[in-house]
Amino acid sequence: MPWVYWLEVVLISVVGTLITDILTDTFGVSLEVSAGIFAVALAVTFAVWFASERTLSIHSIRTPKREAFYWLAILFTFALGAAAGDLIAEQVNLGYAKSAILFGAVIAVVTAAHYGLKLNAVLEFWIAYIVTRPLGASFGDLLTQDRDEGGLGFGPTVTTLVFTIVIVALVAFLTVSKVDVLPAKVSDLEATEREPTDA
Repeated sequence: MPWVYWLEVVLISVVGTLITDILTDTFGVSLEVSAGIFAVALAVTFAVWFASERTLSIHSIRTPKREAFYWLAILFTFALGAAAGDLIAEQVNLGYAKSAILFGAVIAVVTAAHYGLKLNAVLEFWIAYIVTRPLGASFGDLLTQDRDEGGLGFGPTVTTLVFTIVIVALVAFLTVSKVDVLPAKVSDLEATEREPTDA
C-alpha cells in the first residue's frame, strides 16, 4: 500500500526535522552536537537491529519488531539529515546549491559502486537512504530561502505545494503501476536467506 507507507514517511520526515529545529532554535543545541547525537542514535539502532535480527534488509521486514526498528531508523535519518544539511550548507558555508550537489554526488558514487563493484546491497541502500535526507534538506532550503540568504526565494508555501504535488503524483503512479513491487519469489528468497536461525 504505497500511499500508506509514503504518508508515514512524510509525517516522520516532518517530526524528524522538527526535533532538530527545536533542539537548535529552542534549546540552543549546535548543529554539530545534534548531528553527532542523531548519528550515534542511528548507529545504535542499526547495531541493536542487526544483533537482534541478523539482518538490516528491508525485504525481511515482516514482523512488528523489525518494522519498529525500521521506523526508528527512518526517524533518526530525517533528524540527522536536517542537522547535517544545515550544518554543511550554513555553518560550513558551502551554500544550499553546492550542498545539494555534494550530497547528490555521494548518492551517485554509491549507485556507481552498486552497479560497478557489486558491493553489499543492504549497506549501499542504507548509505544512499541516509544521504537523501541532507540532500532533501539542502534542496528544500535552496527553494525556500530568500535570495540574499543563498536561496531561490520561492518560500515555504510554494515549495511545499510543489513537493506535495510531486509526491502525490509519484505515489499514485507506484500504486497503479506496482513497478516498485518485487516478485513474490524474489522477496521471499531474500527474506529467507537472511532469516536468523533458532539455534
